[in-house]
Amino acid sequence: MERLYAVVIFLVTLFLVITKPKKLGIGYSAWVGAIACLLLELVDIHDVIYITSLVWDATLTFIFLVFISIVLDKAGFFEWASIQAIKYAKGNGFLLFLYFMTLGAFISAIFANDGTALMLTPIIHSKIKRLRLPQKSVLPYIMGSGFIADTSSLPLVISNLTNIITAHFFQISFWQFALYMFFPNIVAVITSILVLYIFYRKDLIKRYDPDVLEGVNPRYAVRDPLVFKVGWIIITLLGFSFLILSMFQIKVPFSLILGISALFLSVSTLKNRVISIKSIYNATPWSIVFFSIGMYTVIYSFKKVGIISFITWAIHYLLSLGAFYTILGTGFISAFLSAFMNNLPTVMIMNMGIESAVLSQKITNFLALANVVGTNIGPKLTPIGSLATLLWLHILEHKGVKITYSYYIKVGFLLTLPVLLSTLVALYLVFVI
Repeated sequence: MERLYAVVIFLVTLFLVITKPKKLGIGYSAWVGAIACLLLELVDIHDVIYITSLVWDATLTFIFLVFISIVLDKAGFFEWASIQAIKYAKGNGFLLFLYFMTLGAFISAIFANDGTALMLTPIIHSKIKRLRLPQKSVLPYIMGSGFIADTSSLPLVISNLTNIITAHFFQISFWQFALYMFFPNIVAVITSILVLYIFYRKDLIKRYDPDVLEGVNPRYAVRDPLVFKVGWIIITLLGFSFLILSMFQIKVPFSLILGISALFLSVSTLKNRVISIKSIYNATPWSIVFFSIGMYTVIYSFKKVGIISFITWAIHYLLSLGAFYTILGTGFISAFLSAFMNNLPTVMIMNMGIESAVLSQKITNFLALANVVGTNIGPKLTPIGSLATLLWLHILEHKGVKITYSYYIKVGFLLTLPVLLSTLVALYLVFVI
């Protein structure tokens, strides 16, 4: 009976999070489920404290990263980058597509997938419209930027909230994570661009008139030069900070480093006062903190009532077939669970299942990374795979670009499966080397 209660509470919670009835925030929705689990004694207050200790740093890290992304967006960082891509393409439609996808991959790696999907996509849309392209030629660039935002969010711990949660859960260091994921991410980016090009090659323009943007200098996109420069400095210092901390094995919360970076960036806005920090604060998704604690409380009930044991059994079965099938199988399970029950619940379910399998540290780490691959790429199979995708579709609809769920699912399966497979194979090759 307890298992039935846990599953029903989870499904109701997920329904509330996705549909947002009466504009109910995702934090409140998740806590409805968490409180129900507490009242039915599926979890206790000690479990909630334990879950909070697991997710607080990861969640705050993600929030500060989003905060920094919004500040840089207001300063003109992403618009400057997109204009640079258009200028360098020099009227070549294929190069424009290639540059936009590469730009999306870079921004997703540094500023997390949500930054690319929700900030860069509208900018690309506005710039593409200025090139006076037919509507069918706009879609490849829009779909491409949204797709590659997730598939290229593998290289760094900070590239996706699922990465942050998993790295914290299994104590994988920043540079160990980057080392393991370097090759798989390269494969993911190349495969993504390849499948996108094959699918949309007939709709891509061959040439466009570069004179349409005549007189539009990239530097004019920069609305606050000081914040723009400080942003580059912060990006560089973040890399050095994580490198030094990893080299000397100094344990400092990621959220502290990102929080200090966000503070310095905020201070830099005070000189020109072009950017309103109050508006940035209001736009930052602070409710993610409450969502994470509430949703993971609901998910933790799965472990308490024994549902997680099914994941552990599947991992042991796959392991009996060999490491290749274990890594691929774990990644595909994560991907399909993410597609149909959202990637944030999935990453924790799979993490707990992997932990319960009690395997060697090496195979445990690689199964954790296979879970990351699945929960980052798998959500592209369906519109409900991630909250960012739902918001992305909503933003595009307001821009006049209507992407139906049926079209998204059809395209999602065709594009996602080859990228998922090739990336997991690449991860296995790293494992055996």
